[in-house]
Amino acid sequence: MAVDATEFTAALAQYAAGVCLLTVRDGIDDVGTTVTSVMSVSVRPPLIAVGLTAGGYPAEVLEEVGRCGLTVLAAEHAIVASRFSSAGRPSARHLLESVPWRRAPGSEAIVLDGGLAALDCRLERLVEAGDHVLALLAVEDVVSFDPDAAPLLRLRGRYADESGRPPGRP
Repeated sequence: MAVDATEFTAALAQYAAGVCLLTVRDGIDDVGTTVTSVMSVSVRPPLIAVGLTAGGYPAEVLEEVGRCGLTVLAAEHAIVASRFSSAGRPSARHLLESVPWRRAPGSEAIVLDGGLAALDCRLERLVEAGDHVLALLAVEDVVSFDPDAAPLLRLRGRYADESGRPPGRP
């Protein structure tokens, strides 16, 4: 029995997921994308996996460059998440003109200030997975960590804070 794609997507939208920003510096420009498919794989060695659209520009640049930064976004970053999730977006630096950020030391990728955490990563390999690829990333540095920041979540097709409401709304 075939699974209906719309029903499958709607079912998974019920799962609240943390929202991250993955960025890559490719020597010419900065590329970034919003990701919600992120998971811890191993503590020793420190590995994470990130789901990216197969054939998408961020996956292509990551494969070419081999390094990236990953910021776990705070509720205050909802607008940033929206900017980086739309197609045809300009350079990451242009989308972050009013947002404080810095470069991760190893990858030189952009990581945001004010996030829950920021990781400096090296690509181990890409694994094909249907219409996506899983980027297996070795974490080389924890650039920042704020256990008190409120998380940004993706729930039922929209961004939400930890209460399930749109960020910044009572």
